[in-house]
Amino acid sequence: MIVPALVDAGSGDPDWAVFAGAAGVTGFFGSCLMLATRTSRDVKMTIHHAFLLTALSWIGICVFAALPFYFSSLQMDYIDSFFESVSGLTTTGSTVISSLDTRPAGILLWRAILHWLGGIGIIAMAIAILPMLRVGGMQLFRMESSDRSDKVMPRATQFASAIFKVYLGLSVICTAAYWAAGMSFFDAICHMMATLSTGGFSTSDASVGKFDSPLIDMLVTAFTVLGALTFPLYITALQGRVSVLWQSEQIRGFFGFVGAVVLALTLWQWIVNDMAPLTALRYVLFAVVTIISTTGFATTDYSLWGGFPVAVFFFLTFVGGCTGSTTGGIKIFRFQVLYAVAKSQMRRLLQPHGVFVPMYQKREVTEAVALSVLTFIFIYMLAFAVLSMALGLFDLDFVTATSSAATALGNVGPGLGDIVGPAGNFASIPDGAKLLLAFGMLLGRLEFMALIVVLTPWFWRH
Repeated sequence: MIVPALVDAGSGDPDWAVFAGAAGVTGFFGSCLMLATRTSRDVKMTIHHAFLLTALSWIGICVFAALPFYFSSLQMDYIDSFFESVSGLTTTGSTVISSLDTRPAGILLWRAILHWLGGIGIIAMAIAILPMLRVGGMQLFRMESSDRSDKVMPRATQFASAIFKVYLGLSVICTAAYWAAGMSFFDAICHMMATLSTGGFSTSDASVGKFDSPLIDMLVTAFTVLGALTFPLYITALQGRVSVLWQSEQIRGFFGFVGAVVLALTLWQWIVNDMAPLTALRYVLFAVVTIISTTGFATTDYSLWGGFPVAVFFFLTFVGGCTGSTTGGIKIFRFQVLYAVAKSQMRRLLQPHGVFVPMYQKREVTEAVALSVLTFIFIYMLAFAVLSMALGLFDLDFVTATSSAATALGNVGPGLGDIVGPAGNFASIPDGAKLLLAFGMLLGRLEFMALIVVLTPWFWRH
């Protein structure tokens, strides 16, 4: 909070005092918690502690991150402020703030910082916490980093440090590239933080379309892809084993799927909407990559492209990128595991006495992993249905309710339609719906089970 305070103070904006005050309040409560829980004894963290710590950490940080919005000159109520902070830290990118081009620099930078911090927090959670909690098949990746000779790094602390260095290095390169491509330094910093975190907050209502630059579109697409890939593999690649990047089934699946969708929609734009092929490829590639990576940047209103593209983009909000990345959604590896299990099951139906073992990354998919993945996808679809119907209670139309639910759970950002589509925002929806969507963003970011388990009665009985 001190960084945007300094930016506002330097530009003469009175909101610097708001950030300084919010920093003081947050620091006071944080210090009290630290002092109250300090102990000389070794503390053994149980799986119950891990679940509770994960849920309360994210909720608590969102509560305090909302303070600068609430006390700023934007005159936002606390529900709007909380919605904006949750959207920032979960790297969703949905916003209730309009007229971004005229807003104070400190607020715009604070939104970007929330994305950047949320992005590194998501990576750390995905590689350290969720495999331990066996959430949604993530134990598959604990096996990949277990005590074998080819593990990525020898110690967890070194691994976390290496991840942060990769993230920081990409941040510097991305900022320099944006600046060189024509963005102002401030815009370059803010858009870098929103790109690598696959968040989507921009400094303009027109999003990246403000720059109207094919070069910037290409750079945003490239760095968004980097944010959507598995960060632990970057470390392995930097250690000299570059081949792991294309040996990964998940990365190959991601590029294969993106390529197929881009080809289909480019042909649609060319043939049906009579758009020049290269122009169609530019806009389609950008839109597909930013939606499937749950970034949500926009250069054009893709909801006007026709029925088929709208249906495709709605489906893409569920997909997501690779695990160990900053993206939301179901994730590519879960679809691959589900396909492997389904293929094995169909072959058993044809040959009842045959032995067919589902495989992923040349490794057997155990029954526990398959069950975790199936449970995750069932919970995801159930949450989508319940959240959509709950939003309908606030008199939101079908497209707005369903696309808002999908974009919140998938941490994507823009929905579909005139209200929450790429050209709109979430300011006009009722406060109750905003709270539901904020809960949905946290639910999706914590991979559902990490939050749902804490809310169950039997969690508190043990």
